[in-house]
Amino acid sequence: MSFQPVFGFLFCLMFSLAACKPDSRDKPGALPKTEAAERKPLRKINRVRLNEKAAALKAYAKNNDYNTHYALLIDFSLFSGAKRLVLYDLQKEKIVSTGLVAHGQGSNYLTEDVPFSNVEGSLCSSKGRYKIGAKYYGRFGWAYKLHGLNPTNNNAYNRFVVLHSHACVPNYENETGICRSDGCPTLNPAYFEEIQRVLDKEKRPVLLEIYK
Repeated sequence: MSFQPVFGFLFCLMFSLAACKPDSRDKPGALPKTEAAERKPLRKINRVRLNEKAAALKAYAKNNDYNTHYALLIDFSLFSGAKRLVLYDLQKEKIVSTGLVAHGQGSNYLTEDVPFSNVEGSLCSSKGRYKIGAKYYGRFGWAYKLHGLNPTNNNAYNRFVVLHSHACVPNYENETGICRSDGCPTLNPAYFEEIQRVLDKEKRPVLLEIYK
């Protein structure tokens, strides 16, 4: 085995402490180099589909008294090394910023095909719309409760699926992939601070949508 894969594994292992539940741990999630190489160049977010999702979120927010200025959208059809989370300005109909986000590991932390489940203990991400709820300080610093608004994610709160950050998520795109979570959308700490500034100044709850 060459030095580079071993070093990559050890690097991921060093940062394998992110998780959504107080007593759980993430596992290293970088793809083997042979698999990652097949995914170059990194595919970007489909802007047409993003705009359609954002327009639907804006209408939903207006009809249900949620925030109509900003929304977060995550396209889990993209490779984990790509920036697949979007902070979107619903009023100006444009992207404000993008960042990397970890997906749930499910039964195989190496999988790049994001597994979805709404079942407690599945360690999976869940599709659907969320209300970003109360901010609190926990094991991984500041985090936000998530309330699932669809049958596909309405168990998120009980599963301790929250929006938080961890150092295992880099702030740059890469071809080797990033770590996994236990189902939480987990961001890079610096990017999470940027998101916090937006969420904390808004008076009405901001919506998040995970799709694929």
